[in-house]
Amino acid sequence: MLSRKNKLLLLKLLSLFSIVRGYNVLMIVIAQYLASIYILSPNLPLWKVVFDLSLFALVFASSLVIAGGYIINSFYDSEKDLINKPRKSMLDRLVSQQTKLTTYFVLNFFAVLFASYVSFKAVLFFSGYIFGIWLYSHKLKKIAFVGNLVSALLAITPFFAVFVYYRNFETVIFVHAMFLFLLILARELIKDMENIAGDLAQNYKTIPILYGATFSKTCITILVIFTLIPALLLIYSFDVGYMYLYFIASIFLLIFFLGLLWKSSTKKHYVWLHNILKLVIIIGLFSILLIDVNLVLNRIL
Repeated sequence: MLSRKNKLLLLKLLSLFSIVRGYNVLMIVIAQYLASIYILSPNLPLWKVVFDLSLFALVFASSLVIAGGYIINSFYDSEKDLINKPRKSMLDRLVSQQTKLTTYFVLNFFAVLFASYVSFKAVLFFSGYIFGIWLYSHKLKKIAFVGNLVSALLAITPFFAVFVYYRNFETVIFVHAMFLFLLILARELIKDMENIAGDLAQNYKTIPILYGATFSKTCITILVIFTLIPALLLIYSFDVGYMYLYFIASIFLLIFFLGLLWKSSTKKHYVWLHNILKLVIIIGLFSILLIDVNLVLNRIL
């Protein structure tokens, strides 16, 4: 049996894992490696990518910055989260605000340290990324349109790091990035509709608060329609292996999403819509494997 002290320590560790959203960080790490192997360096032997220490440093630095980003976001949103996410917030509050700040600075310090292994440019890149996340959490997220746009850009920034590292500027990569960016931007708007109660209480100027639900749904619909453009391009104009099946499925799922969107009116509905877009993104992550199903066999040497 665990002692009371050990139980409290375990709860605090679970709280910290909840705050940094460890599962999201893990998904981003997997996504960066899959993108590096299948999209950014398709001609390199598999082992050269997997055991590339510079790539590892970039991915690890990204994960530390993202974890720190979730912490600083939780630090500024602690009161709002009590309204929007009461159960999660009660667990998160086991970690003090002072501990959050200390952990935030430690994670960012080590992120820059790992970036320095790659190059001075990587240090500048991650320093700017850290500042961008702080500025978003502290100021920009409260501003309609700007907050949503910056949040979506920050979400795809880790992929930009490995994209620049491999210096692969093929058009297909930009089309993939546009598809992901538009999906994330639509999800950010759904999150604003989901969290409207807490945003109102904290005087956030989000799109649903300023312009209402109908206007927000119209914006989301436009974004989803634009998302279909890169999806169709990836199906018909580029060689993405069997991943075209994912894009076909995502088109039907997004059309279904739009049907539900215009029937939604409660927080519970918006949580479901949020989860649908999250599912599309996560399935897309693992669907990268479909680009070359024989990759492991063909590129092991």
